[in-house]
Amino acid sequence: MGARINLPDLAFGVLLIVVGAIAWMLIVDLPVGTATSMGPGYVPRGLAVMIATFGIVQCARACLAAHVPFPATALRPVLLVGASVASFALLLRVAGLAVTAAVVVVIAGYAASDVRLRENLLLAVGMAAFAVALFVYGLGLPIPVWPQ
Repeated sequence: MGARINLPDLAFGVLLIVVGAIAWMLIVDLPVGTATSMGPGYVPRGLAVMIATFGIVQCARACLAAHVPFPATALRPVLLVGASVASFALLLRVAGLAVTAAVVVVIAGYAASDVRLRENLLLAVGMAAFAVALFVYGLGLPIPVWPQ
């Protein structure tokens, strides 16, 4: 008799437990306060506990479910989406929001196997304009728009 475990759900549950534990470790030194006088650690601590609790529930459900194997993971989307996140972190201060947003969209767009260059570039320009309009002009965040 094989294991009756839903492996994708189990992996997601473990991920939630790890995220909750890391969040707890990062905010453990913040004062909690009380419900009427909340400290800076009150809400983050509650969220960390809720995330970990959802993870525990997800793991329990995965162990009681029918067997589902872990699906094969395509490497191209994982690497390109990771590269787009890294490019955002590396480029924002030096290249400005407009260029960074366009680069992020172009890189992430190639995670799809059926990407078309013209559509990807048009989407990049549109998303860069939207990001600048929202974050710089709409919300007034002090982010450089263009390279310095």
